[in-house]
Amino acid sequence: MRQAGRSLPEYRRLRENTTMLGACLDPEMASEITMQPVRRHDVDAAIFFSDIVIPLRLAGIDVEIQPGVGPVLGSPVRTAADVAKLPELDEDAFAPIVEAVQLTTAQLGSTPLIGFAGAPFTLAAYMVEGPHGTTWGRAP
Repeated sequence: MRQAGRSLPEYRRLRENTTMLGACLDPEMASEITMQPVRRHDVDAAIFFSDIVIPLRLAGIDVEIQPGVGPVLGSPVRTAADVAKLPELDEDAFAPIVEAVQLTTAQLGSTPLIGFAGAPFTLAAYMVEGPHGTTWGRAP
């Protein structure tokens, strides 16, 4: 249903002037987008609106979702020096996600909320490949 929600006209209107990651990190918007397919289709569970690269963004890594391209990182991480320059994850960075989950569960009542996450290898592959990685030739 997360993907199905993208076809809804109310989703497209809400997202008109917002980037994918901007929508994910706006608690009210993420909650609303999560709820749209639930309200429209009366499904058994909601799937939390997010993206697998959110942990990278929350860790301070320069990543954007380019329409028609996917995740693009500003600087690839390929050497020990690059790894050493990575920012340390601050627990407070998760505040928008926590708030969005709270807003959503308050509306869902007894309807379950399902979340998902990118595998560590997937996130690492995006970090190693850098901008416009498509062949995954650098990922181990």
